[in-house]
Amino acid sequence: MQKWSRKNSLGGLKLRSEMDAREANVLRSLVGAVSGLLTERANSAPDDELAALTGLRTGNTATPEDPQLLRLLPDFHRSEPGSPDAERAGLNSALRGLHEPEIIDAKLAAGSVVLSTVPVEGGRIVLTPEQADAWLNALTDVRLALGTILEIDDETPEQFAPDDPRGPHLDVYHWLTWMQDSLLQALAP
Repeated sequence: MQKWSRKNSLGGLKLRSEMDAREANVLRSLVGAVSGLLTERANSAPDDELAALTGLRTGNTATPEDPQLLRLLPDFHRSEPGSPDAERAGLNSALRGLHEPEIIDAKLAAGSVVLSTVPVEGGRIVLTPEQADAWLNALTDVRLALGTILEIDDETPEQFAPDDPRGPHLDVYHWLTWMQDSLLQALAP
């Protein structure tokens, strides 16, 4: 992938890059996988009679068990040592039920922008600033999901041992990080 560049045109600011077919396939696959996880989560929300009567959408009230989903859809409040967990759990449950559908919709919309702007066979990518924002959000979600699988933390080395099967995935994680940073730099005035 080429570094993102910034171009002012009569139609406004455009951000440009190029991606080969292999890179496009990897990115489309990762965004599709995250979108699939989020769609499954949205579809697993229980039916709510009050929501059906009022037209308000509600989502799952339970915290996701899948570690990737938990990273993408964290609790609104974290328990602190010595605090009453039951009260926090009830608050998280209520907030999750109210806000999770909108959060999932926003994440799916961002992923959809990436999927619609990455040429299937690779090639030139031209984004508006709004599309670039969606890309940044989608790349964050993909990095969060992949980072969870790889158990990325402050102690993670730049490279895994040669015999570590996570090595190629860490390279993809670094590529996504570079791509996100390059896009951020191109967006900055």
